[in-house]
Amino acid sequence: MLVNDLQVTLKVAEFKSIKLAAESLDMQIATASAALKRVEKSFGIELFVRSTRNLRLTAAGEKFIPQIEQAYVLLANIGQSVKEEQELVEGEMRLSAPSDLGRNVLLPWINELMAAHAKINLKLHISDSNVDFYRDPIDIALRYGVPKDSSMYGYKICDVPIVLCAAPAYIKKVGIPATPNDLTSLNGLCFQLHGTVHDTWPFSNGKDTFKVKMTSDRTTNDSELVKRWCVDGHGIARKSALEMADDILDGKVQTLLADYCQISTELWLVCPSRQLITPMVRLFREYFQNKCQDKLRELKSAGHLAWYVV
Repeated sequence: MLVNDLQVTLKVAEFKSIKLAAESLDMQIATASAALKRVEKSFGIELFVRSTRNLRLTAAGEKFIPQIEQAYVLLANIGQSVKEEQELVEGEMRLSAPSDLGRNVLLPWINELMAAHAKINLKLHISDSNVDFYRDPIDIALRYGVPKDSSMYGYKICDVPIVLCAAPAYIKKVGIPATPNDLTSLNGLCFQLHGTVHDTWPFSNGKDTFKVKMTSDRTTNDSELVKRWCVDGHGIARKSALEMADDILDGKVQTLLADYCQISTELWLVCPSRQLITPMVRLFREYFQNKCQDKLRELKSAGHLAWYVV
């Protein structure tokens, strides 16, 4: 019996399904079933009653699953402590990240990190929708906004300024807006998530807040496409400064209404449990923090984000 077999057993008890437990752990059903059998054989008891359609805990299962959970946590902590003492950073990391941030910002950073740590095996999940840690095979996730789920454990990576951008060709065609109200006659490139179109854009000059309802001929549920449309000159985009940084610095787009764009969000690295904070997670956290701060400093040094304190 392996320590990870206990984890499989706990997942089966949680989901009342070997199939769902296997999916949550990103393994084959047969592998999960074999792990469960090893645990039952080692303890000499049946923990579950199985039928073709259902699975439920036996009386022994009801009694011993809490103790199995305690044993798994203890053994996993011992194994983790050994790795921490040896300062090992190795193994599999399953990371989720937003579309544009993941593809165009994190990817080169991750390649650089993995070149320095050859024993990391990364599985990268790209999606603008928040993952469900209890259903999706994910260890950690980068998310914009403060985590709302109190059961999550997270690290704040940085404050991320929100910028208004357009390609020089589009600005030449429509002119430079002087106030947020000037945007009503321009084309907004809008992001849609879970059926909600984000076409009402907030602005702030540090004291007052303004909201503008944008008209748009392009809407997408992929944040990267918003940026592509913006760079190609199809309209104005309201985006994370991290995601637009390279295009701003390269002159592919320029920022607008800087005096009214004193708004930021937060980037967090979250995971479902404090027990999952490993040396590898801490490595990713510190690495992302440093890289994000460096990129924002570069923007500020180039004359952008005058109001933002890095």
